[in-house]
Amino acid sequence: MNFNYLMFAHLITVLPCVLIGALLLLIKKGTKLHKNMGKLYMILMLITAFITLFMKAQVGPKFLNHFGWIHLFSVLTFYSIPTAFFAARKGDIKTHKRKMILLYFGAIVIAGAFTFYPGRYLHSLFFN
Repeated sequence: MNFNYLMFAHLITVLPCVLIGALLLLIKKGTKLHKNMGKLYMILMLITAFITLFMKAQVGPKFLNHFGWIHLFSVLTFYSIPTAFFAARKGDIKTHKRKMILLYFGAIVIAGAFTFYPGRYLHSLFFN
């Protein structure tokens, strides 16, 4: 699949997560809004993590000539979303909260910062 289509699809799914995730961290927890926005956030994060599996690493060492260190954030997402969801369903809010904060700062903030690393698409878009 063409890298540009994958990048576009990834950006369409991840950029709303930046805002939705921040909103979820700020609003009152347990409300209908929190639950509905949380489900949307989780779905979008799973879609974006799935898309990234088809995107070849652009910088650094590669595993199987495709996956790079950045793909570990996809693994974090595939682990964190279901465990956080089921923790909330069981009433284990402490675990849910910890996993969702880890996901936001790991897969959104830290991974997002790496996208501006030289050699990556967004770096070339903003700094070239």
